[in-house]
Amino acid sequence: MITWKKLTQKERQERIEKALEENVNFAHDASLGYPASKLDNKVFNSDAPFLKDAPTLQTYVANPNHIGCHTIGSSEKAFSGTQEMEREVLKVLAVDVFKAEPDSYDGYIAPGGTEANIQAIWMYRNYFMNQHEAKPDEIAIIATEDTHYSIPKAANLLMLERLSVPVHFESRELDKTALETIITSAKANGKKYFIVVSNMGTTMFGAIDNPDDYIEVLEKHQLAYRLHIDAAYGGFVYPFSNKDSVINFENPKISSITIDAHKMLQAPYGTGVFICRKGLIENVLTKEAEYVEGMDLTLCGSRSGSNAVAVWMILFTYGPFGWCEKIRVLQMRTDWLCEQLDAMNIKYFRDPNMNIVTIQAKYIPQVLEAKYDLVPQKHDETNEWYKIVIMDHVEVDHLSTFIADLKSTLHVEKRTAPKV
Repeated sequence: MITWKKLTQKERQERIEKALEENVNFAHDASLGYPASKLDNKVFNSDAPFLKDAPTLQTYVANPNHIGCHTIGSSEKAFSGTQEMEREVLKVLAVDVFKAEPDSYDGYIAPGGTEANIQAIWMYRNYFMNQHEAKPDEIAIIATEDTHYSIPKAANLLMLERLSVPVHFESRELDKTALETIITSAKANGKKYFIVVSNMGTTMFGAIDNPDDYIEVLEKHQLAYRLHIDAAYGGFVYPFSNKDSVINFENPKISSITIDAHKMLQAPYGTGVFICRKGLIENVLTKEAEYVEGMDLTLCGSRSGSNAVAVWMILFTYGPFGWCEKIRVLQMRTDWLCEQLDAMNIKYFRDPNMNIVTIQAKYIPQVLEAKYDLVPQKHDETNEWYKIVIMDHVEVDHLSTFIADLKSTLHVEKRTAPKV
């Protein structure tokens, strides 16, 4: 069921204007009960003529509040128009990109991937406590050492033990022997329930974890688990560059996915996406939010509907074929960079379906780090890697200049190296 398509500028504008008309209009409507979320007109001029042809900016001025989860139950009727656009975004991502069955998922546009990951772990902690009468000290989070820092943040907030699995230095693949040892030890120490975070594009390396590595060991030990995919970076790359990907909702063992729209999709910060299977998100219902129409099932509560509309705008400007074309162009640029590094015998890591190239630090002098704003794995003397992310603004001309500088630097180093 394909719902994602490319729309013309006129079609996009009409859709957004229709949604805003269906929302409460604080400039004209006698709406006494809501705190007016519309931007203050004395500060932000909503009559500026350029807004007429900028529907996304009109939404930011209107500033709709998307509190709640709009895939389940009722929601605040004052913002029904833009809530429907959020549902359209979630449908595209859940069904068209990650192959969920229609109406088999819940989710929301979160204020960033960090919150979306914490939402997943909060949801699973409560699931195990509600459905299995688990005690917090019987639940553990397990993920690799390359996993995003939002996972240790979640462990700290939710007071859960976090188990970190080492990866191989050059391949960044999960160490299966270490995983077996960690799970065996955790089981012996009373851990019965596991929240697994498997990466689709790690922040530093763009590495792709194989979820089956976790599934195999946990099922061998007959342990209960829930599997979350952190696709914050890779979610808008990997499913398009690897048509054979099986990391999606067709795999019944995968229960939730996080995607960041403010990375590859270049939506405004902070715009994360959280999607999970039906029957799970109810575990984080805040019953005390009695004045909220519907159910508050999110960590953040109030959140901007404008970001949902921005994601909608991007998705329906490109359409699926336009987005695939964009990813192919970035892949070709990444391939070109890797070919140059190969010719120079420089060691680096790159998943063939991703647009991140991470070079071993021993090849990168400080002058090039500063000149090209390369991102180190660690901001101290123990750093071993530098990351390059190939996005629209990184053209082959930029990469060619970098390679020329790198060649020159390495040539000078070879010339000045002392004889042994």
